[in-house]
Amino acid sequence: MHPSTVRRTALQLLSSGLTVREVHRRLNVGQSTLRRWMANPDKVPEPKRSCPRCHGCPLDGSAYAYLLGLYLGDGHIAHGSKGVFRLDIACCDDWPGLTEAAVQALAAVLPTNSVGQRQRTGCTIVNMTSKHWPCIFPQHGPGMKHTRAIVLEGWQEEIVSEFGEEFVRGLIHSDGCRAVNRVRRPLKDGDRWYEYPRYFFTNASDDIRELFTDALDRLGIEWKRSNERIISVAKKEAVARLDEFVGPKY
Repeated sequence: MHPSTVRRTALQLLSSGLTVREVHRRLNVGQSTLRRWMANPDKVPEPKRSCPRCHGCPLDGSAYAYLLGLYLGDGHIAHGSKGVFRLDIACCDDWPGLTEAAVQALAAVLPTNSVGQRQRTGCTIVNMTSKHWPCIFPQHGPGMKHTRAIVLEGWQEEIVSEFGEEFVRGLIHSDGCRAVNRVRRPLKDGDRWYEYPRYFFTNASDDIRELFTDALDRLGIEWKRSNERIISVAKKEAVARLDEFVGPKY
């Protein structure tokens, strides 16, 4: 949507006798838009109101918690022209179900905007443009996430506390996995192999790992640190609890 000042200037130029093509060249406004303005000079379009922070629009807390997890893991916000930002979520093509889940989450958080997809080698970039992504994800900033502080605002903490399962699910779908460990036990009659599932979450940001483990603590899920970047969930009861709302990627 063009600012009202551009619309007003365009109408003044058209009224002065300039052609649509000339005004288009001066103001870089589409010719079809100029003709529409000429046909309805007094009709002022309603501004698009979609931001839950700026406009008080309803926010789907469950979808937001999941999308926040995706953003903190595999998400990136790029600054485009005219104050528009693009949120990209990288989704591995091995798991088409997760791509569809990202599409659904984006559509639920900003239902008035369109979801796009771009194909890259081995992955699909699910994306959406909006001027309000920095409002919705105030963790956006210059540089990589692990090089800056990642702190949730109060309203985000409330959502993550209420929808902790969705938040953890988003984090694991982006930077985690469910794997099967095989352990060899030597016995008198030969080696015996045991298999058991476990979850891993890997992220270079201390703050994001802490958000993950804090959420696990609130859900009563036991975890341990495998190394400085990897969080492991291996106890049978804890894995079973995660299986209730995460499970293998699909």
